Amino acid sequence: MRLAFVSASTDEASEARDTLVARYGEVPADQAEVVVALGGDGHMLETLRGAIGSGKPIYGMNRGTVGFLMNAFEPDDLPARIRGAQPVTLYPLRMRATCRDGSVTEGLAINEVSLFRSSAQAAKIRVHVDGVIRMEELVCDGVLVSTPAGSTAYNLSAHGPIIPLGADILALTPISAFRPRRWRGALLPHSARILFETIRPEKRPVNAVADVMEVKDVVAVEVWEDRSVKLTVLYDPEHNLEERVLMEQFAP
Repeated sequence: MRLAFVSASTDEASEARDTLVARYGEVPADQAEVVVALGGDGHMLETLRGAIGSGKPIYGMNRGTVGFLMNAFEPDDLPARIRGAQPVTLYPLRMRATCRDGSVTEGLAINEVSLFRSSAQAAKIRVHVDGVIRMEELVCDGVLVSTPAGSTAYNLSAHGPIIPLGADILALTPISAFRPRRWRGALLPHSARILFETIRPEKRPVNAVADVMEVKDVVAVEVWEDRSVKLTVLYDPEHNLEERVLMEQFAP
């Protein structure tokens, strides 16, 4: 099996890479059958972004902190583990952000697209779904749209719902909403197109973030699931991502 290994910059991840390369050899990523990512969830997301357009599956092993998206690290019998792994298909969100100066920036997010206030003033955001204004004014610290894979990340910290993989649903979750005070968000079909408009951006500036790519001073942000981009992640049967998402809903 032709493998490429990519590691985070930590000593633990680098040492794991050296161990695996010495045991199994490696080829350049463009010649590999599988790319093996060594690190934490942040490194896994970085590796997935780098794999966009290549069609190569990613097998991650945890050499980081949380490792929710990773398999357990075990150097033995790696080719056999990969052959027995179960594939999970992920579709990212596409963000198109328009700034006050008229510039437009696009980005992809595997976890979520978030909007955040960038001053002491609360953000005021108008929410459209499929061309219909669903909320005239959301007063908040921010708002996000999450994929099922990202629903256990920042979305969960913001008290958004955990979404099973394959549910074809996106989570629309407010971040510290002030008005409407009791609004907890919405579940949307994966085909929904969401548009956020900032209200009085000169007084209440807002930034947008697609996973780690930040765009400052936005006036409008469109978000939709881009099914033209498909990412494949491999999981050991005992570490199946769908099971972990389910278990997270019953975590104490």
